[in-house]
Amino acid sequence: MDDGSWSAEVFERHRARLRAVAYRMLGSLSEADDAVQETWLRADRAGAEGVENIAGWLTTIVGRVCLNLLRARDRRHEDPLEARPADPVTGPGDGGAPEEEAVLADSVGVALLVVLDRLSPAERLAFVLHDLFAVPFDELAPLLERSPAAVRQLASRARRRVKGEGPLPKSDPVRRRHAVEAFLAATRGGDFDALVGLLHPDVVLHADRFVVPTPEPVTVVGAGTVARGAMAATGRARFTGLALLDGSVGLVMAPHGRLALILAFTFAEDGGIIGIEVVADRERLATLDIVPLED
Repeated sequence: MDDGSWSAEVFERHRARLRAVAYRMLGSLSEADDAVQETWLRADRAGAEGVENIAGWLTTIVGRVCLNLLRARDRRHEDPLEARPADPVTGPGDGGAPEEEAVLADSVGVALLVVLDRLSPAERLAFVLHDLFAVPFDELAPLLERSPAAVRQLASRARRRVKGEGPLPKSDPVRRRHAVEAFLAATRGGDFDALVGLLHPDVVLHADRFVVPTPEPVTVVGAGTVARGAMAATGRARFTGLALLDGSVGLVMAPHGRLALILAFTFAEDGGIIGIEVVADRERLATLDIVPLED
């Protein structure tokens, strides 16, 4: 063993990495913490006698725990949209776990979590552990009960989903991305004046009936009215990130790493936001091509 005698203290030295792995595998901070705790219980029962690489051994254990949880989700045919909270946090001053999860989601990338959630459990494990945490395919093969070559294919397929299948579009100038980034920043910060400044005076927002929900779709007209509506979503905005939506820059909201809704933008000739479409209809969301936008 390269980390000294096995103990809770040794495990604690690896907790942050294990939590990072579990969060990217599961997309939920509470589930990730549960997975790390289960990893400790399994590792403690097994003992580490003869283990030369404690970090790799623990990463393999947490990967197996997360894989089992993801497969259990699939067996239950879990629909994450039905389980999502209407408003995961209520305002910028809230502390505690929601605030920590929002910060963590932002650091990982909300859109990346959305795309990872669309992968199969095996693809997600192969991509996360190999591409993000440099675990060799030879070590992943027994975990997935496949050959190293087959695991390599899983990671490659997942990588294509994360990076997008085609070239980046030429239809979104840099200023449009900056406008969407500024819209998100102003919404998170509750900056009404900044929001109004980004919107065309005659901006129109359409929200489908699943967003609130309401019996009928909602249409809101005017910069001030749309900005006030965005201010009411300050808490939700902390679980929102930039992505390419069918090739155009937009926003995805994904509490606990699971896609809840998207915002698609259209722009006037002067660059102001003239249209916003908010979509929560799960059938429409399922057809969207979503690609994380790198910084």
